[in-house]
Amino acid sequence: MNDCPPGFRIGHWHNAAALTGCTVILCPPSTVGGCDVRGSSPGSRELALLASDKSMQQVNAVLLTGGSAFGLSSADGVVRYLEERQIGYETPWAIVPIVPAAVIFDLNVGSPTVRPDAGAGYSACLDARGENVPVGSVGAGIGATVGKWAGIESRMRGGFGMAGLQHEGLKVLAVAVVNAVGDVLDESGGILAGARTSDGRWAGDTDPVRRFHFSRTSPLPRTNTTLVAILTNARLTKVDANRCAQRAHDGMARAIRPVHTSYDGDIAFALASGSEEASLELVAELGAEATSQSIRDAVRRASALPGLPAVDINR
Repeated sequence: MNDCPPGFRIGHWHNAAALTGCTVILCPPSTVGGCDVRGSSPGSRELALLASDKSMQQVNAVLLTGGSAFGLSSADGVVRYLEERQIGYETPWAIVPIVPAAVIFDLNVGSPTVRPDAGAGYSACLDARGENVPVGSVGAGIGATVGKWAGIESRMRGGFGMAGLQHEGLKVLAVAVVNAVGDVLDESGGILAGARTSDGRWAGDTDPVRRFHFSRTSPLPRTNTTLVAILTNARLTKVDANRCAQRAHDGMARAIRPVHTSYDGDIAFALASGSEEASLELVAELGAEATSQSIRDAVRRASALPGLPAVDINR
């Protein structure tokens, strides 16, 4: 399902030659947000205000971006877009848009000198839509790769994926930018995308522990990340939203091996618009399952490039 819960919109910007981009999630009014960081190497902006004990209650947008720390400047464009439309936290002097952001490291593909900037973030907002959102090698996922635990020469294409689940009036959508050092697993636990040997076989079949290979082309710490956001029309408190974000990491663990390593900066968001009564446990489990499905969707929908193979969905 590539349709958002009512009121949410998702937009992309990317540079196909430089293999970097950003993806924005625009939220309906009164959206409550939470966040949970499990990776040890995150790159982010404005995440502290999402903590349960902080006073800010509403989120106006979330930005997922490539470009490593450089890409965080693209959030400025989202802020400008929202300010022009008088969307944000109202003070007596100005309206301040609340836009948490998180990054992936994609400087080791495409061009390391081209990164999403404020103009890219603004363009992503202009592209935002609630239906038929593009997936695969788009937006923040265009430069994403997976399966780097055996060296970057073993990697495959990652990407941007989506998966939605519904129970009666409750809608839960997960979006994922998959740039993991680990392999992506299919529904049965087999390898869907990941590290390959020189003859094209799965490296994890002969090294199921996935011991990191230290060589000139080893994966570097702080250069991998999976970003996930759960979008729902459920009515959640800020504490509940943070707990839902925590449970999204269960979905990461179902679909990525290894996950939350010292090489990764994994982050999960939860965004709740509040129009539907639902139990936290139901929302959280649907979110976890949708997360695993969105991660698999990201690699299944990615397209191959020279030196960067993609999943063959016809096999």
